[in-house]
Amino acid sequence: MHVEQLRRRQQSLSELTYARDEDAKLENTRARLSNILKRHEDLKERLSRDSDKLIFERLQKEFEAARAAQTEEIAIDDEQWNDGLLATIREKVHMEADRKAMSNQMNVSADPQFQPRTTYRIRNKVIYCLDGARIGIQYETFFAGEPCEIFHCVLESKSFLEKMTVIEHTIPFFLPIREVESDLLSSNAIKFIDRLEEILQAYIDRREQVRLVKELYGNQIGELYHSLPCNVIEFVLEDFECKVTVSIRYSDLLMTLPSQARVLAWPLRSSKRISVTDYRSGASDAQPAPFRLSYAEDALKTLCLPEAYADIVLDLPQALKKIFYSNESD
Repeated sequence: MHVEQLRRRQQSLSELTYARDEDAKLENTRARLSNILKRHEDLKERLSRDSDKLIFERLQKEFEAARAAQTEEIAIDDEQWNDGLLATIREKVHMEADRKAMSNQMNVSADPQFQPRTTYRIRNKVIYCLDGARIGIQYETFFAGEPCEIFHCVLESKSFLEKMTVIEHTIPFFLPIREVESDLLSSNAIKFIDRLEEILQAYIDRREQVRLVKELYGNQIGELYHSLPCNVIEFVLEDFECKVTVSIRYSDLLMTLPSQARVLAWPLRSSKRISVTDYRSGASDAQPAPFRLSYAEDALKTLCLPEAYADIVLDLPQALKKIFYSNESD
C-alpha cells in the first residue's frame, strides 16, 4: 500500500512538473510574441510617417499657397456637389493652364486681376484649383469633435475630355486608394472623392479609439496588437483568476464599430480553482476550456472601444463569478 502511495505521489509531482514546463514554454512564446509586436510597431511608425514625409511637406506647402492665393471660398451643400460642379472645376483648371501656356509663348505676364482663384468646401474636404490643370482635394479628419490629420489627393487629366487619374497623394499606403480609383474615378469621380473621405475618417476614428485605450488603460493591458488600418484589433487582460482575450474585426474599412467581436476568459493553471486533485485526475493534461463573455462582445459591437473597455472591466468580476459558480454547480 505504501508503495502504491509513493507511485501516485511521484505521478502527481511529474504532472505538476510537466504543467510548470508547459507554462514556462508559454511564457517564452509570449515574450517572443511581445518582441515581434514591438518590432512591428517600430516598422509601422517608419512606414506610415517617414516614407511619405517629403511628399506631404511639398503638397502641404502647395495647398497652403493655393489657399493664400484664393479670392473666395464657396461652401457647397450635398445637392450642389454634383457632376456639373466638378465639370466646371475641371474646365477652370484647364482654361487656366491654357491661358498660362499662351502667356508664356507670347512672353506676356498674366494679369492677376483676371485670374480669380476659387476654392470649394464640401463637408470636411476642400477642393483647390492647382497649377498644371490639376485638382487638389484636402481631406480634414476629426475625432470627438477635435481636428486630427489632414490628407491630400491630387487629380490630373491631359485634357478636359479625358479621364482623371491620381498623380499624388498623402493617403497612408495601407488604405486602398488605388482600388477605389480603379473602381470609381473614371465612372463616378464624385463618388470616388466622397469614398476617400469616408475611408479616411473611419480609419482615423478606429486609430484614435485604439490610441485612447492605450492612453487610458495601457497599464491594465498585457498585450495589444492592431493592423495598420486598425481593422483588426486584439488585446489581452490578465486578472480575476483568468486571462481575457479580446479580438475584434471590421469587415469594411468604412466601419467605426466592429462587425465581429470575440471575448474569451481562459482559466489560468495557477488559479485556485484548478487544484492538485485536477492534475491527479488528468484534468490538467490540456488547457482548461475558455468561457465566452457575450456581454463583452455586445459592448464592443455597440460602443466605441474606450467606452466598451470600461464597461467590460466594470462588469467582469461579476460575470466571471457567475460563470465559475455555474460551472461548479454543473
